[in-house]
Amino acid sequence: MRGQKVSMLLGCALLCSASLLYLGLSGIDCPRPDHAHHHTWADAHQGSTNQSQASSIYYGEDTPLIFIGGFPRSGTTLMRAMLDAHDAVRCGEETRVIPRLLAMRATWSRSARERVRLDEAGVTDQVLDSAVRAFLLEVIIGHGEPAARLCNKDPFALKSLSYLARIFPQAKFVLMLRDGRATVHSMISRKVTISGFDLTSYRDCLTKWSRAVEGMYSQCQGAPEGSCLPVRYEQLVLHPEEEMRKLLSFLGLPWDPAVLHHEDLIGKAGGVSLSKVERSSDQVVNPVNTDALSKWVGHIPSDVLREMDDIAPMLARLGYDPLANPPNYGRPDPILPHNNYTLLQRTPETPHPS
Repeated sequence: MRGQKVSMLLGCALLCSASLLYLGLSGIDCPRPDHAHHHTWADAHQGSTNQSQASSIYYGEDTPLIFIGGFPRSGTTLMRAMLDAHDAVRCGEETRVIPRLLAMRATWSRSARERVRLDEAGVTDQVLDSAVRAFLLEVIIGHGEPAARLCNKDPFALKSLSYLARIFPQAKFVLMLRDGRATVHSMISRKVTISGFDLTSYRDCLTKWSRAVEGMYSQCQGAPEGSCLPVRYEQLVLHPEEEMRKLLSFLGLPWDPAVLHHEDLIGKAGGVSLSKVERSSDQVVNPVNTDALSKWVGHIPSDVLREMDDIAPMLARLGYDPLANPPNYGRPDPILPHNNYTLLQRTPETPHPS
């Protein structure tokens, strides 16, 4: 009983303090203890027009959540937009707070000194895991519309993939992978700041990209069988139907052709909701296209290109040719040339399709 009470109180404290600390909000009530580990959409969305339909949806620690992650600028937003177009799935915008809480939990585990203090206070790993699980569920459930399958897209959350697989044993993980040269060029050209990355140096960013992706990819490979699927951005945009059929089969979801036309559902109820502050929102309003595949060619310094094997060893491990410049990612499906042509016809004045 004492352990349960501590878990409930800690979960409540985490929910309130992390929300205040990272979201800058105030006056948020803590959830009642009896809702810490299970929810229905009737609980979370009282008065919603969908309440009668959704009230039977139960979310507990065995909920088969979907986590989408990977290095930023690797197609995570495109993937979640395509999944959001599926009638049974809701991902929604990045929460921002989830990877920060996971990083905080990892810090508690790594610090021997903190570990001793927590043990002395009776805050065991079991108590911490229960509290973190309750917090994550509260955020994932509450930040969007109801759906049969809930999904979270916070790129760096998959740095804690092994931990998430432990506290959510029924979860599925989608790891987005992309040629690191394209990823880093996109990051630098669009000024996407990531702590510790020097946006003036391709060498620095590629080195750190390789290390970060190695950690996530190794955890994906070591995850319980059938729980983590690596998806290459290049293959997703070259062969969208083939890749999405594989993905939906992996997730245990029926085929829905809407996933190939996510742009038609942007801003619509039950469709795709975009954030005004996420850097990729202005790109995923377009149909799936190959426009960004090789934009990095001609921008990386020659000395970095010559040493690419040593600077970013994960390129070769993931199957990319580190010396190919330009690369050959393959031929697109017949539908893609039309999508690319449509993209070229768009102008800055084209209205947002919401």
